[in-house]
Amino acid sequence: MNNAALIDAARNSKAWPFQEAQRLVRRYPEGKPGGAPVIFETGYGPSGLPHVGTFQEVLRTTFVRRAYEALTGGAPTRLVAFSDDMDGLRKVPDNVPGQAMLAEHLGWPLSRIPDPFGMYESFAHHNNAMLREFLDRFGFDYEFVASSERYNSGAFDEALKQVLRHNQAILDIMLPTLREERRRTYSAVLPISPVSGRVLQVPVEVVDAEEGLIRFVDEDGSTVEQSALGGMAKLQWKVDWAMRWYALGVDYEMSGKDLTDSVTQSGRIVEVLGGRKPEGLIYELFLDEKGEKISKSKGNGLTIEEWLTYGSEDSLGFYIFPNPKSAKSLHPGVIPRAVDDYWQFRAALADQPLDKQLGNPAWHLLRANGNGAAATTPGAGDALPVTFGLLLNLVGVLGAGADHAQVWSYLGNYIHDADPAHHPELDVLVDKALAFNRDFVAPTLRQRAPSDNEAAALRALDAHLAQLDPQTPAEDIQTQVYEIGKVEEFGFENLRDWFKALYETLLGSEQGPRMGSFIALYGIGNSRKLIAEALARQQELRS
Repeated sequence: MNNAALIDAARNSKAWPFQEAQRLVRRYPEGKPGGAPVIFETGYGPSGLPHVGTFQEVLRTTFVRRAYEALTGGAPTRLVAFSDDMDGLRKVPDNVPGQAMLAEHLGWPLSRIPDPFGMYESFAHHNNAMLREFLDRFGFDYEFVASSERYNSGAFDEALKQVLRHNQAILDIMLPTLREERRRTYSAVLPISPVSGRVLQVPVEVVDAEEGLIRFVDEDGSTVEQSALGGMAKLQWKVDWAMRWYALGVDYEMSGKDLTDSVTQSGRIVEVLGGRKPEGLIYELFLDEKGEKISKSKGNGLTIEEWLTYGSEDSLGFYIFPNPKSAKSLHPGVIPRAVDDYWQFRAALADQPLDKQLGNPAWHLLRANGNGAAATTPGAGDALPVTFGLLLNLVGVLGAGADHAQVWSYLGNYIHDADPAHHPELDVLVDKALAFNRDFVAPTLRQRAPSDNEAAALRALDAHLAQLDPQTPAEDIQTQVYEIGKVEEFGFENLRDWFKALYETLLGSEQGPRMGSFIALYGIGNSRKLIAEALARQQELRS
């Protein structure tokens, strides 16, 4: 593709990643000085395992990163995945072993607590490894940075001295935002006790900013004078965030709505340090199906693993893509639509003009996965031969005992080369459809008996199907289904009522697929058996 054409289209795109990237262009109209890369950052608290919030933040940041690269013709960028593993352990997670040991280490830096899993040198190292494995699984391009390594090695020392130099100015920003009780113990610097090893929440006196010396009262009541450098202290969260922006030169970081005040205060602090507040997006949080905020402690909502049990990685990315400033419900019911919508948008990509491609979520997802060539010159064959919704209907009719091979045997009615090796994406979705049906669909399916007028229409449909060749195309079947629904004597007020009757009597659900497609997939003979069973239920009801 012509790079100039891509840049021009990107400048005019209304897609939110390009709108965000435009802010970075305005930040550096001539590019970052010295040709330095623009730094994107995402943060992670390693007191628990990575979750959907971690995924969406890295993915959305990557969308903006790739949009900026397209907008600038390939300006250099870096994505830093930062782990705040110097943070003190505040409470013992419920879902890990070694509860007693962890309780003994409350308040210790996460990177200095033994690994309860017995696999790594610390609890943080274990969770950091899980984070990296998690990010690698999705193919993200990032650089991992651990807070503990930066503090302990002295890489943050100069930035820490800058905090000490401006300690009072930072307090002037933070103290007015705190309750009176909290003000009495608040300090920008959190020393690590030489006695207990805990991160202390105590007032700190700066003795010598240039030497990094501080004074405080330890837990045992003794007055301690020690360095704040080299891993002997860490910073309070909002100050730490600002220091990190300053030390790493972060240009872009997004965060959730719950951190709105933190962004404001950390932004003021980084300017006091002599740095510049990064650009960023405040995104809305995920909700469960009741509209309540998703909480790890409550266990509501949907985990990454649960989504990937029933849907594809791309479908999760697709669901996350639209307007990040709007809250999204995250529960199993949204998965089937997300899968089909992703493939619909991906199939459309090849024939869209460039400006439409840049607004297509599939374009951004392909680039986020490192497949920039595919996103720039999409192929024409990116489409599923069977929708996920249709797969679910098929599996639902086959019953909870259906297996992978059985589903593929029915797919042979619909696909001329029905071989999993020829359709790997569909093959993955077959297993996910089986799992979704097992856990959510099969327990709810109830095939009701048809009413008299519905039974008459079903008999007419059966008579028509009896005359068809088994290879009749789905569209031809669909046309006849439509025609039967229009017959006045069957008494349907509209076609919607006819299709609802088909779904409820044949499939056992309130919604369903294009019936022509379903009949072609399930087979004309098998579909006639469904009709016969429905008519038999009516007779049983009468008798």
